[in-house]
Amino acid sequence: MTARKKFSLSQLIIMLIVALFSLACLYPFIMVISGSLSTEQDIAAYGYTFLPKHITFDSYRILLLGSHRIVNAYGISIFVTVVGTALSLLFTAMGAYAVSRRSFKLRGVLSVYVIITMLFSGGLVPWYIICVRYLDLKDSVFALILPSLANAFNLFLVRNFMYAIPEEIHESAKIDGAGEFLIFYRLIAPLALPVLATVGLFISLGYWNDWFLGLMFVDKQELQPLQLLLRTLISNVEFLRSSSNAAAMQRISAQIPSESMKMALTVVTIGPIVFLYPFVQRYFVKGLIVGAVKG
Repeated sequence: MTARKKFSLSQLIIMLIVALFSLACLYPFIMVISGSLSTEQDIAAYGYTFLPKHITFDSYRILLLGSHRIVNAYGISIFVTVVGTALSLLFTAMGAYAVSRRSFKLRGVLSVYVIITMLFSGGLVPWYIICVRYLDLKDSVFALILPSLANAFNLFLVRNFMYAIPEEIHESAKIDGAGEFLIFYRLIAPLALPVLATVGLFISLGYWNDWFLGLMFVDKQELQPLQLLLRTLISNVEFLRSSSNAAAMQRISAQIPSESMKMALTVVTIGPIVFLYPFVQRYFVKGLIVGAVKG
């Protein structure tokens, strides 16, 4: 017979607190799903409730009317997120490896240069001119990737983690004849997997939620990412509701479930990220804590 595991009173209290905190984190998601299934009249009368008073799928039906554009925008966002995350993570890890090497003489200069980019900005207009005129990123899918490819905060997060890796690993690999690229690929990158997974989640969230780059550089509808398309839909609904000159617009806007539609758009948007998080959750806390230690 196996002995039953006994819990002390303090452990039970901690478990209860964690369970209540988990329910508190889950509650907003349930409210969003409930709001997307509620009628506009119920939201106006009762606000957002835990369970919908009258279930309706009108918001999702409206979204399906433009399903071809939403599917295309999904494809653009998935491509940008996957390619952008892979490239950004690669350049971030390689840059962090360079400035974390104690034997690299220019690591101090490069670190100061990266810190300067965190403190000062060139401004919106010069940035736009460089991206459009010199890099020719106008109406290109790479306009949604390249401007956000490097991030100083992520680089220092990875750098601090790599700095904690013993220098003896580098020395033993050098003795065996390994070069810097081989050391980085075969030794350092696997050891830095927790922080790389954490930073990768940050980067993927940034690419997935970004609509500003699409607004600045993309005019073609077929290149619009999902977030920009959803923002456009919401803006059009708000425009119809704010129009006081045309009675027809008022009648049309009264039939559009704008509030429940916002919740439906939120459900459509957060789906992939919610499914992604469990795969990197086991690395998240370790990578964030260890990478944040000053080295």
